[in-house]
Amino acid sequence: MSLIFPRSVLLSVSVPQVLYRCRRVLLRGMENYDKLSYNFFMTQQNDFSAFTHFFWDLDGTLTESAPGIINCVRYALESFGIHEEDDDKLRLFVGPPLMYSFSHFYGFDEEKSRQAMNKYRERFGVKGLYENSVYDGIHETLTALKNDGKKLYIATAKPEIYMFKIIRHFDLEKYFDFAGGSDLEETRSEKHKVIDYVIEHENLEEERKSGKILMIGDRKHDLIGAHKCGIKCCGCLWGYGGLEELKEYKADYIIEKPQDLLKSQT
Repeated sequence: MSLIFPRSVLLSVSVPQVLYRCRRVLLRGMENYDKLSYNFFMTQQNDFSAFTHFFWDLDGTLTESAPGIINCVRYALESFGIHEEDDDKLRLFVGPPLMYSFSHFYGFDEEKSRQAMNKYRERFGVKGLYENSVYDGIHETLTALKNDGKKLYIATAKPEIYMFKIIRHFDLEKYFDFAGGSDLEETRSEKHKVIDYVIEHENLEEERKSGKILMIGDRKHDLIGAHKCGIKCCGCLWGYGGLEELKEYKADYIIEKPQDLLKSQT
C-alpha cells in the first residue's frame, strides 16, 4: 500500500540529498490529487480551535440556494429574449453580486445589468428566496460552535432585506450575533466591503489583528474578500466553487462538510 503525504509535511521535512529526486516526484504527483485524497489530508491538518469569531457566507455555504437563483436569473434573461437552458452557466450567479454577474457572464452594460437585476428581484422577493434549503449538518455545527462559546456572524453579498427573510424562514437567525449583507443598490456588495462592515459594526478590529476571525465560504469572492481584509478563509466543498477554485484562490483551509469545523474544538 503506497502512502501519500501532505504537501506541508513534504516541504517542512529535511530531506537528504539522496532522496531529493524522490521528493520532487512525490510533489509533482500531488498535483493530481483527486478530491477525496486532497480533502482527507486538508481536514487532517485543520485546527480551528484558535478562532473565536466565525464569519459565514450565506448562498452555497449555509443554504443551497441555487434552485431559486437559477430560476430568477432565467426569468430575468427571458425578459431580454435570452433563453438560457444551461443550468451550469446560470449556477455561476450563486455567490457574486448580481450586477457583476450579468455584466461578466452576459456582457450587459451597467444600465442593462441594473434592469436585469430589478427583473431578477421581481421574482426572487416573492418566490425565489424560498426555493432554497439548509445544508445537512449546518444546524448541528452552528449549535456546537455556539455551545463552545464561539461568536457567529453572517457576511453575505445578498441584500439584507432578503438575507433576513431567508435566515428567519429557515430558523438560522438565532445562531448569529450579527448578520451583515449588501444594500439594494449594491454599494456594499463586494465581499471585502461586507466583511469590513461587520467588523466595524461589531468592533472586532482587535480580533482581526490577532487572527481570531475566520471567514467560511464556497466561492473565490469569499477568499479574495477575506484575504483583502486580512483574515483567514476556509473554503467549503459542499458549495458551488469546487476544489480547483478554492485551491487557485488560496483557501487557508478546505473542508468537506460543516462538522469539520468542529475538529480540535474544545
